[in-house]
Amino acid sequence: MVDLTPYEEGLVVAILVGEGSFTGDGKNPHVALRMHVRHKAMFEWLVVRFPRSRLYGPYNHGGRRYYQWMIRGAALVEDLLPILEARMDPNFDQYSFDRLQLMLTRYADVVERLQGERP
Repeated sequence: MVDLTPYEEGLVVAILVGEGSFTGDGKNPHVALRMHVRHKAMFEWLVVRFPRSRLYGPYNHGGRRYYQWMIRGAALVEDLLPILEARMDPNFDQYSFDRLQLMLTRYADVVERLQGERP
């Protein structure tokens, strides 16, 4: 991961609060962001800053053209989660904060295992 400035960290959190999804596939947690193809430059910006994340698409579905950015596994736990835990504020957006907490609770065993694997 690239070292982010405080501004960039805030920008990432704001984007995810507004449009992100804090969820999982039943086995592993992930954070996803799905937006129109016109936001391609922003997705590329995220991939540069989180090189272990993935950008999928463009997809055409239901008359909509979009990309999907995902971060999961060690990349989520080591690169993004510290930023989210430090910067997400329930006073700013309780719903997104609660979704993050729910994801962390549902996948606590996976997060703990991956945190234990850090060098």
